[in-house]
Order: sequence, then C-alpha cells, then structure tokens
Amino acid sequence: MQLEFVSAKLGELSQKQILDIGCATGELGFHLAKNGARVIGIDLNQDLLAQAKLNKVHSNLAFQQGNMLTLDYDFSPGQFDAVLCFGNTLVHLQSDKLVEQMLNATLAVLKSGGKFLLQILNYDYIVGDQISELPVIDTEKIMFVRRYDFHENSDLIGFQTKLEIKAENRMVSNETPLLALKSKKLVRMLETAGFKNIQLYANFKEDDFGGKHIPLVLSCQK
Repeated sequence: MQLEFVSAKLGELSQKQILDIGCATGELGFHLAKNGARVIGIDLNQDLLAQAKLNKVHSNLAFQQGNMLTLDYDFSPGQFDAVLCFGNTLVHLQSDKLVEQMLNATLAVLKSGGKFLLQILNYDYIVGDQISELPVIDTEKIMFVRRYDFHENSDLIGFQTKLEIKAENRMVSNETPLLALKSKKLVRMLETAGFKNIQLYANFKEDDFGGKHIPLVLSCQK
C-alpha cells in the first residue's frame, strides 16, 4: 500500500527525485525505482543498509548512511520532489526541538510544491486509551511482540520489542524511548515550519483519520 499511496500523491513517478528516510532494507525504494523514480534511501543502521545494497539493486536507486536531522547539510536545497518518512521513524527523535529541526531540514531539501509524506503511529489513541500492546505479528518465520511502557508527566514512552526467529530458535529483545507525538501538535509543528495542505489519514488507503486505529499517515507540501 505504501507504493500506491506515494503514487497517488506524486502522480507520474518517472524521473521524480525522492528521498526515503529510514529506508531499512530498501523495499519501498526499490519499487519506486522500478516505477521510474530516482531514489536515495538513507538509514543510520549499517546492517540494514548492507542488506539493501546487496539485495535491492537498481540503476535509479542509491543507499547511504544518513541522519534525518542533517538533511539540509547532506543534500542540496530544493533537490527532491518528495521526502518520505515511514515506519514510525520520526518519533525516534526524543524531543519537540529535534522534530522541529528535522521538519525544517526536510522543507529545505524539497522543491517548491514538493511533498512530504509521513507515517507514524496514532498516539492520540495509543496514549489516550493506554494501549500497552500492539497486535502480535506471527508468521511461519517470525513472531514479533511490541509493547509500550507509559511514564507519567512525560512525552516519552518505552517501546519494547521481542522478535522470535523461529528457524534459529532465537529471541532478540530491544527497548527504545519514543516521542508520543500527537496529531494536533504535529500539525502545528508542520505549519510553523512552513508546510501547507496538511492532510491526515488512518492508513495508506487514505481512510479518514480519527478514532481507534494504529497508524497516522500524513501528506503535506512545501
């Protein structure tokens, strides 16, 4: 659905310059490149980037280590037709100030009229209803358990994951603090940075935002 969402927002992908923040193993970037876009994928995780470079090879696609806080240093002003930031990546920034810095940097590297497409989780619902566990992902190969640990008087919540790799009978556990960024504050930040035409959705199918759903998907432009 991500590819369809991007295509719906950008129209013809051929020769569009796209930056994919938090590209991980490069799945989305690869499909965008196959559809004619020229894509740069960035991530901080070198292991994921190594997998992307090995498995997602296309002449229109490049991967590099990069930080979403320094886009305006790493790329040229007005370089991109679109910047994508999916997979709840944004809320790994642990303060409003850092989010504001990222949004300003994103605006700087977008062309006039360029699109910023974002997906995080719906913290209006997660925090409001104290949703402590997300649906378990259970397949033939893995089981992925995701839990939240809430803290009083803090915008940070603990995100705990347990990944069972069934073939190896191995469990990988991790915990990281995330910024529980609610929709109204996010919209205010985007407006302050200078974004316009801000639209919120419940998913990549563009269903109306609001209520008891996990994703928050957003589209706006410079």
